[in-house]
Amino acid sequence: MNSIHSVKDEVRQKYGSAAKAVAEAGSVQACCDPGLRCCDPITTNLYSKDEKGLIPEKAVLASLGCGNPTALIELKAGEAVLDLGSGGGIDVLLSAKRVGPTGKAYGLDMTDEMLALARENQRQAGVENVEFLKGEIESIPLPDNAVDVVISNCVINLSADKDKVLREAFRVLKPGGRFAVSDVVVRGEVPDEVRRSMLLWVGCIAGALEENDYIAKLKAAGFEDVSIEPTREYDVEDARHFLTEAGVDVDAIAPLVHKKFMSGFIRASKPKAACCGTDCCNPISIASA
Repeated sequence: MNSIHSVKDEVRQKYGSAAKAVAEAGSVQACCDPGLRCCDPITTNLYSKDEKGLIPEKAVLASLGCGNPTALIELKAGEAVLDLGSGGGIDVLLSAKRVGPTGKAYGLDMTDEMLALARENQRQAGVENVEFLKGEIESIPLPDNAVDVVISNCVINLSADKDKVLREAFRVLKPGGRFAVSDVVVRGEVPDEVRRSMLLWVGCIAGALEENDYIAKLKAAGFEDVSIEPTREYDVEDARHFLTEAGVDVDAIAPLVHKKFMSGFIRASKPKAACCGTDCCNPISIASA
C-alpha cells in the first residue's frame, strides 16, 4: 500500500502538471494521463452553460472533478464556504458569487501550480470575496467554527487519511454547518484486480470508499443527517475501447463493475450547539456569565 507521503507526492505531481497544461497551453484535454482523467467523460458536462459564462475559461478547463457541488447545496448570502482541494478555483468562484459580497469563499490546495492558476482566474473574474490558501486537507489552516459550508469535488477520495480529513472538516464548520461534497463512491465489495483495471479509466477509483464505510466515517467524525445521493454511475461499456487497448478483458470485469462505482453527492451536518436552558443560547447572558 502506498504511504501517505507517496500518495500526496503523486497527487501533487499530477495536479501540478494539469495546472501547467491549462496555464501554458490553455487546455488539458489533449492529455491522456488516466491519473488525471483528462480524456474521461466523468469530468465533462458537469457545469451548465450559464455557470461557465460566469468564470474564466481556464477555471473550467482545470476542473478535474466528478460532480458539481455548488449546484446541489443551497448557499445563502453572507455565508462562508470552504472548498477542499480547490484546484483551478471553479467551485470557489461560483460559490463566491452565490454568497455575495457579504460572504466569503475559501479555496484550499496544496499544489503551487493550481494555486497560481486559481489566483489568476480570480483576478480575471474580478471576484474579491475569495481567498486561496495553501495547505493540506488533512490539516486545514483555519480556526475552529470558521465556515458555514464545506464543499469538495472528487478530492477527499485522493487522501490517504480520510478520517483526519473528515475530522478537520467537522472542526472548521460552525455548529449547524453543512458538509456537501461530490466524490467517487463504491457500492459493495470490489476485488482489488477490478479496482486496478478501473483505475486506468477513473483515476480516483483506487482510494474510493465503500458507501457504508463513508457514512460510518462521517458519523465517527461527529456528523449527523448523513446521506449519499448517486449522481453518475460508471459503466465499463463507456470505456470499452479505451480499456481494451490497455489490455483489460472488459467482458470479464463487466459483471463485477456493474453499478458498483458512482459519483455521489454526500451531505451531512454538524450538530447545532447544545442549549442548556432558556437563556444559555443568548449571547448577552453568555457574555455576562
